[in-house]
Amino acid sequence: MSLLPNGLARAAIRFRPAAFAGTFVALLLAAMITSACGFLADTGVRASVAPQRYAHVPVLAAAGQHVGEGEAVPEKARLDAALVREVAAAPGVAAAVPDVTFDVRQDGSPLVAQGWGSTSFTGTKLSSGAAPREGEVVLTEGRPGDRITLTTADGERDFRVSGVAAGGPAPAAWFADAEAPALAGHPRTVDAIAVLPRHGVATGELAAAVERAVGDAARVHTGDARGAVEDPGVGYAKEVLEALGFSFGGIAVMTAVFTAAGTVALSINQRGREFALLRAIGATPWQIRRSIATEALLVAPLAGALGCLPGMALARWWFAQLQHRGAIPDAVQLRLSAVPVWVAIGTAVGTALLAGFAAARRASRIKPGQALAESAVEPFRPGIIRSLLGLGSLAGGVSLAYIAAEEGGQEAAELALGIVMLLMLGIALLGPFVAKACALLLGLPLRAGSATSSLAAANTWANARRLASAITPVALALAFCSVLVFFHTSEDRETARQQSAGLTADAVVSAEGGLPATAVARAAATPGVDEAVGLLRGKVLVRVGSGGDRWYESFAAQGVHGGRLDAVQDLDVREGSLGSFGALGSPGLLGEPGESGAPGESGAHGGPGGPGKDTVAIDAGLAKAARVGLGDRLDLRLPDGTKAAPKVVATYGRGLGLAAVTLPRAALEGHVGSAYDSEVLVRAAQGADPTAALSRLGTVTGRDGYVAAQDKDRAVNAWGNKTMAVVLGGFAAVAAANTLVMTVLDRRRELRTLRLVGSTRRQVLRMVGWEAALVSVAGIVLGGTIAAVTLIPMIQGLFHTYPYVPPVLFAAFAGGTLALGLTATTLPARLALRDQPG
Repeated sequence: MSLLPNGLARAAIRFRPAAFAGTFVALLLAAMITSACGFLADTGVRASVAPQRYAHVPVLAAAGQHVGEGEAVPEKARLDAALVREVAAAPGVAAAVPDVTFDVRQDGSPLVAQGWGSTSFTGTKLSSGAAPREGEVVLTEGRPGDRITLTTADGERDFRVSGVAAGGPAPAAWFADAEAPALAGHPRTVDAIAVLPRHGVATGELAAAVERAVGDAARVHTGDARGAVEDPGVGYAKEVLEALGFSFGGIAVMTAVFTAAGTVALSINQRGREFALLRAIGATPWQIRRSIATEALLVAPLAGALGCLPGMALARWWFAQLQHRGAIPDAVQLRLSAVPVWVAIGTAVGTALLAGFAAARRASRIKPGQALAESAVEPFRPGIIRSLLGLGSLAGGVSLAYIAAEEGGQEAAELALGIVMLLMLGIALLGPFVAKACALLLGLPLRAGSATSSLAAANTWANARRLASAITPVALALAFCSVLVFFHTSEDRETARQQSAGLTADAVVSAEGGLPATAVARAAATPGVDEAVGLLRGKVLVRVGSGGDRWYESFAAQGVHGGRLDAVQDLDVREGSLGSFGALGSPGLLGEPGESGAPGESGAHGGPGGPGKDTVAIDAGLAKAARVGLGDRLDLRLPDGTKAAPKVVATYGRGLGLAAVTLPRAALEGHVGSAYDSEVLVRAAQGADPTAALSRLGTVTGRDGYVAAQDKDRAVNAWGNKTMAVVLGGFAAVAAANTLVMTVLDRRRELRTLRLVGSTRRQVLRMVGWEAALVSVAGIVLGGTIAAVTLIPMIQGLFHTYPYVPPVLFAAFAGGTLALGLTATTLPARLALRDQPG
């Protein structure tokens, strides 16, 4: 007897291939999703690149690039230049070179600018002339002694060419080490300190000496860790990959397991008659469960292993798309390690075992006679515990949607998939009740129709459990696609509306790479210009949340200087005034990084400088998330991680379309990677058209033709939402089709019986078609309801408006769902009836 279950398992797979094929496909898809997300997460954790520019620098000191609880700073954090002397005095150090890299322009062409000291480790050599002193520059092309004009972020400056260099990047410019930080816009900080050893000093010994010299003020890097300092994109890539692999991956794996478990349970439930007969001839409950376990071990490992192959292809495609969009540097390579493979196989096996045991629990425990009776007529007996769990899941999903609406911000958006999962889990657990309700309501018009539609309505009412198994994945596919896609369409629509209403300037002047700070004064002096305001754009971190649960979140910021901001932008001020911004916002207000390596300390809050020296205006939604009001100090980090606490003087309503944080330019200019203005907004005098005169500064765009450049984070998030919709929606759609095919193939006896009692082949197929339509419509209604419950409070909380659902797009979703349901039922039904006479 001990071998009986194993023999039964092999026989079941051999003689019931259709049921196991459906289970195999579901587990394969689950393994594909699990392994793809695992490959991305593993790559994110281990991502590194070999240094290029710092290849001959054994030890590198740089600022930490994270603040708070590990949030990455938007721009590169820098070191206090005073640390250079301390590092140079450390034992074993031959030279400590302050490294600064920035952009300048010569006749509109960009040049990579550096301090001359960097040539000690980059291999650049003078081909003629001498090293630069203050007011001098070394170029890759030119003649020593020439006078040239270079455009820096502060404006145009004249330099004498002291020499010509070769062996470095071209075109490039080198300045005196003492002058380079000031030209870069941050005179008291440097990007990194390159440490060169004395003869015979080992790298480990040198690194230890530098660590003692800098203490907590800097991070010391060796090996491939130097590559992340050289290319900050590595850190951003790690964040993106870890977010996809772990955050989205967790939801995706839960969805895959949830759907695969439903398919496995359906396969077990379809064999209720088989298990009843086994119990009737003496098989024990343990033997039934062991047979199911053996079937799982025969099917799941192979499905898991094969699923990793398309998982690798999906991960490769996803990774390549992220690289194409600039989220991942080309030097970072996708890792295809064994760990995600084993996790995917383990997930497939665990899902098959747990779902199989749970589905067969009742069939293996009840009396044989009762099992035979229940296999003939499907009982409507939802378990009390299951029903309570279902109600709890629905309540949890609705509560989470309410919390998301109250919280607002990016955290609210990140709760969307969790809300969908809770609501979907509730519907799945309450499946028999939901199916009965759908059969009752949607079956009413069918009962009033033809004989085939009436029979379809009766079938769906009598087989609620089977109907629930078919509806759940259909609703899941539509819900996921709707939430992910329509959140993005709602955000885009609101962004465009705010930009259109908020931009009141008559013209926008911009240039590739930005405009120097002096451009706003030149624009203001142009005939026909009434007001000109320069905008330096960047991102800042603001501490949001309440109580002990507070964290830093990234928001778009604009640094303002020049004329009156309210003359060119209508930010929809809710409280306070923007009168302190613009012309009065030019004086410096915040200090350079302090003693710590990444987060610096701001300067004093008071002091001279005029109105606007220590002020900030923020979006009303951000004020709510940060728990601040007028007169409060806003806890924020500037783009390079420097601490600041400016006073809130105004809140406004158009932060999504324009900028969530508005500061004086001086607050940002020393803390961004590039201090060039993003654009100059111009208000023309009445009846004047200064477009032609402004064109000497850059490209001039009218108000209607201007669209603010989309930052990389938002572009990647938008593409990510669409991709997640395709991945999760596609997975759920395939799972739905798989379930529908399994359901129809299991009904071959029923369909053939209908043919024997006189129904024509066309009538049977019409009945199946009506059932498929009912399943599809029920899935559309439930999926749409879940999406509405998720999106309405969330969009209301974030944007104070309702979700925007393009009618054509939703019609395409609904039409695709209906086509999927009809195709996945009528084709296997035709197959089941193909050997029957017409």
